[in-house]
This record gives sequence, C-alpha cells and structure tokens, in this order.
Amino acid sequence: MTAPHPLWRYASPAHFLPLAGRLLPLLWAAAALGIGAGLALGLFVAPTDAQQGEAYRILYVHVPAAWIAMVCYGAMAFWALWGLAWKTRLSFVLMRSLAPTGALFAVLTLVTGSLWGRPTWGTWWVWDARLTSALLLALLYIGFIALTSAIDTPDDPQRGDHAGALLALVGALNLPVLYFSVSWWNTLHQGASITPAGSRIAPEMLAGLLLATLGFWAYAAAAVLTRSRQQLQARAASEARWPQALGSPA
Repeated sequence: MTAPHPLWRYASPAHFLPLAGRLLPLLWAAAALGIGAGLALGLFVAPTDAQQGEAYRILYVHVPAAWIAMVCYGAMAFWALWGLAWKTRLSFVLMRSLAPTGALFAVLTLVTGSLWGRPTWGTWWVWDARLTSALLLALLYIGFIALTSAIDTPDDPQRGDHAGALLALVGALNLPVLYFSVSWWNTLHQGASITPAGSRIAPEMLAGLLLATLGFWAYAAAAVLTRSRQQLQARAASEARWPQALGSPA
C-alpha cells in the first residue's frame, strides 16, 4: 500500500492549526508592507497616465481586488470538490472561510470599478459582459454565505457544507466567462495590460501594482487562515466527537 503524501497530514486540524498559527504573523506583516509600499509607489511615485490622468490610480486597488475575487472563488470550488470527493472536514472549512474574503474583494472590485468608470467612461455602470459577470460573482458569494447560514444547524454543519459545495461548483461556470469576456465579446472594458508576453505599462506603475497585489494576497491568505482557525475551534466546541477525530483527516 502506498504511503500517504506528507502534505496529507495537514488535512488534520491537529497539524493545520499550529501551521496556520505560525504563518499568520508573517502574512499580516507581508500584507502591511506590500499594501503600504505598493500604494505609496502607485499613488505618489508612478507617473500620471497619458490617457486616463490621475483616475487610473484607483486600479492599484481595483486590479488586485478583481484577481483575488476570481481566484478565491476558484479555490472555493476546488475545496468544495475535494470535500465532496474525500469527505475531509478541513476542505469544507476552507471553502467557507474563503467566501467572506472573496465577497469583500468582489464588492471592492465593483465599487472601485464604478469610481474609475465615472471619470473614464462618463458613467458609473454599463451592462457590459465583464461588469455583469463580475456582479454575478459578487451575488454568488453572497448567495453562498446566505445559503450555508440558512441551512446550518448547531449539531449538523454538514448540511450547509454540502449545499454550499454544490453552489460553489455550479457558480464556478461563471469564472471563464468573467475572465475571457473581453476576448469573447466586444466590451467597453479594456483588455489586460499585463500578460505572459509582457507588460504595457511603465515600470514604476508595474512595480507598484505587483507590490500592492502581493500585499492584498497576503491579507487574503491571513484572513482566510484566521477564519479557518475560528471555524475549526467552533466546531471543536460543538462536536463531542471532535477530540477523537483530531488525528484523522476524515
């Protein structure tokens, strides 16, 4: 019989909780440094955009927020599938912990996009393919949180886990539409300025954007781990069988 991969041990709360505790101070520090340095560089050092003027600077928040909102939902769907397939409790905890953070960044994407669109496009909102799918993403997050909260019972969180997992998997169909919308349709939203082939923005702009993005990613990871620890501890307090299950990923 093949020995389990060493990473499997972290599917057990007994190993995951200490690991998360060690990572959290590093992630919070990276978040503060990255966001602070990235926004300082983007707001005060990077040059003014020739076409958009100073309004483009809101993209130092908008772009990382959009990336994180999409990836968080993809991670939710991944952990939902993993939990349904392997019945690992930690998978469902991570799935649930990602939702509030993803919802925060999805709403932040819509708000900052509207603030950027008003001076750039002359309107707060258009029913463009990219904007509509971004709105749907925010609604999927809100629906996921509402559904799991409504179905949960103190003694049986698995009902909410399974219902939320199904919604997360169905909602993941929106992700390719959101990502490729500017390529598939003639939309008002501009195309990507950063691609695997290179960047079309000034080096100072790119440096500020990457630093801010790393900082926001560190914040998202820290928030998800903090919420996961809280959920695991809450389940430990409400389930009498939890102490016996600490050594097992099931």
